[in-house]
Amino acid sequence: MNGKLAIIGGTGLYSMLGGFETLGREVVNTPFGEPSSPLVHVDCPAGELLFLARHGFTHRIPPHCINYRANLWALKEAGVDRIFAVNAVGSMREDCPPASLALPEQLIDYSWGREHSFFSDDQQPVVHVDFTHPYSETLRKTLIEAGKKAGLDLVQDAVYGCTQGPRLETAAEIRRLMRDGCDLVGMTGMPEAALARELEMDYVSIAVIANWAAGYHPGEISMEQIQAALQQGMGRVEQLLTQVLKG
Repeated sequence: MNGKLAIIGGTGLYSMLGGFETLGREVVNTPFGEPSSPLVHVDCPAGELLFLARHGFTHRIPPHCINYRANLWALKEAGVDRIFAVNAVGSMREDCPPASLALPEQLIDYSWGREHSFFSDDQQPVVHVDFTHPYSETLRKTLIEAGKKAGLDLVQDAVYGCTQGPRLETAAEIRRLMRDGCDLVGMTGMPEAALARELEMDYVSIAVIANWAAGYHPGEISMEQIQAALQQGMGRVEQLLTQVLKG
């Protein structure tokens, strides 16, 4: 592939790029409005890398208010053809405990009210993209191989359920997701993955388990527990991506 690689994630992930040379920040104007953040251009052994902070650099944008179309359009305009997306999720699987990593292979979308397509204008012809396999198998294999080299145990067969947020789910909602076949639950996986497919960019999700989903294990979900699990899990994401970026 001749295009650039991008990482979409939170500001905590941005710190891992400190070991590489930052080439500058780029503010991109799009037909769909303002992206969540400027694009950060980074030079690494794997080639030029772009980083986009999904929630903004001050983490101010909730999942249901993210301008996903502007974010993906800006990356495409900058020459990106591969995207590693980092998503914090809850887990409904014993082999996906808090702080672990999973590479979803399928997803179910429960979100609503978000702009889900670049082809929603009635002035354009209707476009139906093939979304049978929502994640790039090529990028999944790249991450699986990098995980082996880094000594990381990655769950490779999970189904991601995308809910609306920003609240966490009820125990009954989680039971429904489990009946539907979901293993993970998050709020940022869609329409990001579908928009990347519409723009013909390879896309993969690295799911960081932040907590047990509501009602799956006894006890309430606390932000303190989530933050502790995310801090540990993001350390593993850094190990994984650093292995990839070595080229």
